[in-house]
Amino acid sequence: MSALIIILLLLALLVGGIGLFVEGLIWLLIISLVLFVVSGFVGFGRRGRV
Repeated sequence: MSALIIILLLLALLVGGIGLFVEGLIWLLIISLVLFVVSGFVGFGRRGRV
């Protein structure tokens, strides 16, 4: 019975870890998109002034 509990705990940790990893990737993608858009606006503004 205790082996079943240990297996379920390990499975829950694995699924939770995958969920955290995916969440981190989503935030990384959002941040990179925001930085890309901001740098595009800044570069376009500098190119227009020169």
